[in-house]
Amino acid sequence: MNSNDAGLYFRVARKVLNVSFPLMGAMLGNLIMMLVDRICLARYSSDTLVASGPAIHTAMAIVTFFTGFAGFSRSCVAQAFGRSGQGQAAYQAAVGILVGAGLATILLVMAPLIELIPFLSNRPAAITHLESQFLYWSAYFGSVMTLNMALSSYFSGIGKTRVTLIVGLIGQLVSIFMIIGLVFGKYGLPELGMRGSALGTLSGTLIMLVCYLAYMPRDVWGHLKGLILKRTDSVGSEFLSRVRKGFTIGGSAGITNLGSAAFVWIVAGLGTIGLAANNVNLTVNYIGGVPLIGLGIGCSVLCGNALGQEDYPQIPRILFVTMAIELTYVAIIAFFQIVTPTLLLTPFGLPDKPEEIRQVSVATARVLWLYTVAFAFSMTGGAVLESFGLTRFLFSTRIVLLWVLSIPVTYAITAAHLGNASFLPTCWVVGSIFEASIGAMYFWRIWLAVRKRQNGIVLAQPATP
Repeated sequence: MNSNDAGLYFRVARKVLNVSFPLMGAMLGNLIMMLVDRICLARYSSDTLVASGPAIHTAMAIVTFFTGFAGFSRSCVAQAFGRSGQGQAAYQAAVGILVGAGLATILLVMAPLIELIPFLSNRPAAITHLESQFLYWSAYFGSVMTLNMALSSYFSGIGKTRVTLIVGLIGQLVSIFMIIGLVFGKYGLPELGMRGSALGTLSGTLIMLVCYLAYMPRDVWGHLKGLILKRTDSVGSEFLSRVRKGFTIGGSAGITNLGSAAFVWIVAGLGTIGLAANNVNLTVNYIGGVPLIGLGIGCSVLCGNALGQEDYPQIPRILFVTMAIELTYVAIIAFFQIVTPTLLLTPFGLPDKPEEIRQVSVATARVLWLYTVAFAFSMTGGAVLESFGLTRFLFSTRIVLLWVLSIPVTYAITAAHLGNASFLPTCWVVGSIFEASIGAMYFWRIWLAVRKRQNGIVLAQPATP
């Protein structure tokens, strides 16, 4: 690599970090909030520890369908900003806000149905009752998250990610305070246990909604007013295209998290020891994966800007630099997972657990880095494919490799080791292999799209309001 190439990649790296660092900060804050939430539930009672894994994963499988659906607006805003500037980006944001409001309403209406999901399992009644409490209120905080995603897509799409950082940190601080207070009954708040976790999250998301509404510029509201008053065929066709692609993005996100929930349910067949050890390690896995999401989103925004400018050669450079940064982070996390797993697991009550749970938890922590590497490729590849608008490939690949292959294979091998908690690390290795395969397919499709100069997002060019 000559000095000109090195300078070019350095400039790309600086752009990636400028956009991604605030997003990573927001994700880190979200991770801390999640850690506090899981620690609170783990220490509140043994029942909330067991119920927290299936409840949170089931809730997020549903919520991420809606937030992923609404989040497609980010790719449309990014391309519009790269092509025509801030005015057209504001119009695309207005379309996204209208779609997000509709999705939030649908999720709210579904709350009574969502709370019935845990009763479909054969787990103890006390556990399913706790899960049901959390899932009911997850529809409420999930609807606000959906609207927040639609609002934040404007700022992310135009590269003003510091706004999402500030708003995210404010909401997360409120959530942490309220979760601790409502779970344990501190700070003069009622003690609500599992329900308090969900209500604490709702409090933070509502604060974020208020902040986004205050930050949003007037031209976005002007376009939104025009969309509500306008009833033309062009508006209808644009909404139909947005809904169609957004549905596949949300579907892909939803089935991914539903796959995680299914994984939790499947490993429950390894016995209570395996389930408890897995619940402890789920949070450690978040430490490896959640901050990477900020880099993946930043990468997709810059790729969307490049697509709007029809600068296809820039996309492989952005992707290469992003992956280099991500894998450096993964290497650091992998060191702690392999060398000091007990240190990572101690905050989640590991020293208080029986010896059998401690042994399985440590053994599982030492293989989690494999999944983190695989996740880096699949998550980043999926985010970039979204910026291309190639949503059908994204969805079909995830369906086939996750639900047709990975989940059935994991179920089959787990069924052959019922009650054997020491088999948990093997389950994670198998899942990592399939996740890596998804990432490989995504990167192949990106390479093909760049080579053929494909772009699946067609943007309207409205007049300025």
